[in-house]
Amino acid sequence: MILTVVAFVVILSILVLIHELGHFLFAKRFGIRVEEFGFGFPPRVFGKKIGETLYSINLLPVGGFVKLYGEDPAGGGNIRQTGHEPPATSQQLKRAFYARPAWQRATIVLAGVIMNFILAVVLISYLFSAHGVAVPTENIKIVEIVKNSPAAAADIQKGDEVITIDGERINETEDFAKIAKDAAGQPIWLVLERDGKEFKVTVTPRTKVPQGQGPIGVAISNIEVKKYPWYSAPFFGTIEAFKFSFMILQGLSEMVINLVIYGKTPVGVAGPVGVAQLTGQAVSYGLVATLWFVSLLSLNLAVVNVLPIPALDGGRLFFIMIELTTGKKISARYEAMAHAIGLAMLLALILFITFFDIVRVLSGQSIIPRM
Repeated sequence: MILTVVAFVVILSILVLIHELGHFLFAKRFGIRVEEFGFGFPPRVFGKKIGETLYSINLLPVGGFVKLYGEDPAGGGNIRQTGHEPPATSQQLKRAFYARPAWQRATIVLAGVIMNFILAVVLISYLFSAHGVAVPTENIKIVEIVKNSPAAAADIQKGDEVITIDGERINETEDFAKIAKDAAGQPIWLVLERDGKEFKVTVTPRTKVPQGQGPIGVAISNIEVKKYPWYSAPFFGTIEAFKFSFMILQGLSEMVINLVIYGKTPVGVAGPVGVAQLTGQAVSYGLVATLWFVSLLSLNLAVVNVLPIPALDGGRLFFIMIELTTGKKISARYEAMAHAIGLAMLLALILFITFFDIVRVLSGQSIIPRM
């Protein structure tokens, strides 16, 4: 339980910090004044000002935030004078978020999403190159031979590929097993490939099969682990990240339909409680499973944030796109109202999903299918 909570907090904090780092780096690149870059959420525990930016560590250790000069809660931008500080100079106003061109503001808003996507691509590319990925093979492969079995007697060897069985070309392990079982006691012909050469063997499946073995005495697979070279892994990693992103969008669509029409969350959809449970499962399975989980969670964060929903990055981008299209800024008041409503709706959705998470836990069900 403690490991699950710690892992969840650490992973979520890393993902949110990387997201905020995107906003931070692009704001600095465009010369916008960054007032604070914080780890965790207030109240503040420690802070050190370097240059014009305060770097802080806060009490709630989940995620982080970036505070830009001239960015009000709506994101449209405003400079508020309290009366206790000197008036902003024209040079300072030029460095305010709201005063920058729309394309720069749009880039900064999108930067967090881009950073989360890049992180996922980097992790998937590393996994593709260092650990490989399971891919289907063209032919069934013999992966193990049982001693004193019909397969051993027929000189079938580990690594042989099955081209045909009794003249039938198959690539599903279930079909191979069924043919071998149905032919018990009768010879069958196998066309195998070894070192690029095809040859025929005859083998008679056993009528009395020892426990834990098959009629022929082989272990077969139509899956192999493929490792990509380091120079091509990023290309295939990017493609895989886009595929997962599309699947996430499909899942979100199903979630909305299920919530609106049936009033329930579909299997596989989880709130904070469910994500924490899955974090514990991934960590318990080891480094590879954890890295896959982090990459998928990072993509989820990117996809959800880019949706044109007020209070999210996509919602802020939507208002900037309206400005770019019409040439006029949306009233800061109306934008603030839209983001407040959007935030309230998102919080309500999270609470709703979390309620179902807790119900599943109390009823002894797994919140999401085991990995």
